[in-house]
Order: sequence, then structure tokens, then C-alpha cells
Amino acid sequence: MAVGGSSKLLKALNEAAALGHLLDHGELTRAELRGLTGLSKPTVSEAIRRLAEAGLVVGVGHETGRPGPNAEVYAVNADAAYAVALSVRDHAPALTASLHDLRGVERARLEAPVDFARTDPARAVEVAITSLCKAAGVDRGPIAHVQLAVAGSFDPRDRVIHHVDVPGWSRPGLVDELQERLGTVVGVDNDVNLAALAERAHGVAQGAEAFALLWLGDSGLGLAIDLGGAWTGSSGAEPHRAGPGKNLLRGARGGAGEIGYIPVGDGDFHDLVGPDAVRALAARYETTGELLKELAGRIVLGLAAVVAVLDPPLVVIGGELARAYGEPLGEAVTKAMSQAAPLETAIAVSTVDGDAPLLGAADAAVSAVRESILATLRQPTP
Repeated sequence: MAVGGSSKLLKALNEAAALGHLLDHGELTRAELRGLTGLSKPTVSEAIRRLAEAGLVVGVGHETGRPGPNAEVYAVNADAAYAVALSVRDHAPALTASLHDLRGVERARLEAPVDFARTDPARAVEVAITSLCKAAGVDRGPIAHVQLAVAGSFDPRDRVIHHVDVPGWSRPGLVDELQERLGTVVGVDNDVNLAALAERAHGVAQGAEAFALLWLGDSGLGLAIDLGGAWTGSSGAEPHRAGPGKNLLRGARGGAGEIGYIPVGDGDFHDLVGPDAVRALAARYETTGELLKELAGRIVLGLAAVVAVLDPPLVVIGGELARAYGEPLGEAVTKAMSQAAPLETAIAVSTVDGDAPLLGAADAAVSAVRESILATLRQPTP
């Protein structure tokens, strides 16, 4: 490589390193950036100048309370790019969405009672994003990634959403149509996988070596398998990111975790603990204790198979059912598992508040935007 090319590459890597640390830490002075990157004072100053010219970094004030001149404090420009998360369901609200800036701060959120039997999905998504931007007071142009959470599986080979019960969402070509219509990258993932991202980052699975998330929701069942943490350690000048969800097991066609299809007796697992089955149980039993004992026994019939195959150190129970019954459900399942499964596995109930798939989609979308910006910076301009 020519000397000029090497110099441009080095500058690009320095800028990416500086921006990466600002994304990780929020606000830093030049001295703090020097300490984190190991770069010289002039090199850090040049990187900050170029990032500011590119609209990626802004000064946010001065550090006070220390001897000597007050050092200027820098942060990423929150409005340099936006990310959008959308969660699609077959029950109300059919569509929830949120818009986030480059810092990851939520700037707007909405719930839309869309009738997808009569409304084109691409049109509904476009309207939702327009409404989000209006609510946040921002333009659509800087939106750099849209992440969809769907109760189905996305096959990257044919780019079609399979096993989804929401009308219109299994249409071939829909995802590509969305990308063309929105003018940005559109990611698609199973809603339970994205809920697992939220659990890893914000819930009871923080710090877990690995875990499985059993989702007992109003729309059905699901299983997410986290094989070892969403973020890896860092070394060297720039933080190393595995990226949220890179350690989730998705399967060859995006269908891993469809636990509802596990055969149990004359039916499948969905027949035992799906929404209709749980409602029938609730009507049968007079006390919550009786209900949870019966429900836990049924849950273990499917969960024991998962534990026997995967041997996860932790199983998290999430979804609307877990939110309704909380810790008593976890205790009932723990007791039933101790009697039915040969392997000891910790059982916990999700501690993520609110819409876990939407929260996970937001984490994934913001991460994708950041990684795209850093990847672009690492490529020197001609």
C-alpha cells in the first residue's frame, strides 16, 4: 500500500476509535480520549476535528472543578442518525414503534390499532414511521435502520417471513419493498429473539454465561437461545463489539425456537400451554395456587426437553403469562423441574418492563446504525 493510502487508513481508524469510545462512554474530554485510545494529543485533536466536520461529534460544554483550563467535553451528535424499532402482533395493538437517536435515547413512541386484513403492511409501516418523525420533530432522511420484530421466522435465503399469523406479513417481496419504500436498511427478526436481547441487556439475564428464554405470550409460544452473551470483551485502542444478537441461535432458516411444535402426547406443546389452553385452565381452577401447579407441570413437559438438549445455566420465563403471575410462576416451575429433569437449571422470571420485543428491536437497530457508521469511517476516502 502506498504511503498516502496508509496515512488515510490510519486517520480513518483513529476517527473510528475516537467515535467508538464516545458511543460507549457518552461524554469525554480530549485527555480522556487520549487515555482510552493511546493516541497522541495532536492525533486525537485531528480526529475530533474531522468527526465534528462530518457532523458526528459536537462539543457539549466544559469540564469544571479541576485545576487549570476547563477542558472541552465532546459527545456524539445525537441527531446524526436515527433508528426505528417496530413490533408486529396479531392482537391489539397490532403495531408498536419507537424512534431512537444515535445515543440510543427514545425520542418518540406510538401504538397503532392497524387492521392488517385491510391494510397493506408496507403502507402501515411507512405511516407509522412518518408519525414517529412528526412526534419527535425530526426528518425521515437520517433514519439509517429499521428493525422489525415479528412473531414468525425470517428466512434470509428467500427474504420471506414464515410462520407468521398476521395477514399480509408472509407476502414474498415484502421486506425488499419496505427497504425500497423507506429508503433505508430493514432488519427482521423473531420477536422472542429480540425479547432475549432486551433480557440480556436490561433484565434478569444480565451477566449470565448463556440462557434460554421461554416466551409464554398472548400470541403463542417461543424460545430464544442465547449461546453466550451479546457483547464480547475489548482489547486495543478501539472497543470490539460482537453486536446484540450475534450469539442467538436462529437456525438455518430462522426457525430455531419454535417450541410450540414439540410433540407432547396426542398433540403438541402449544396445545398444553398456548393462550387458549391457559385460559381454559384459569376457568377451571378456583385458586391461583392450583392453576400454577397444573400450569408448571405442563410447562415442564416441554422445558425438560430443552434443558436436556441445551443444558443452559439459566432459563428465563417471559411473555404476558410471566408478567401476570410473576415470581410464583417461577417458583412453581422450579419445583416441577426439580422433580422432572435430571439436570439442574436455574429458573427466573423476566424482569424487563414493558414491551420486551420492541425494546430488543430498538437495541438491535441502534447497534446496527452505530456499526454502519463505524464501518464507513474505517474505509478511508479516496
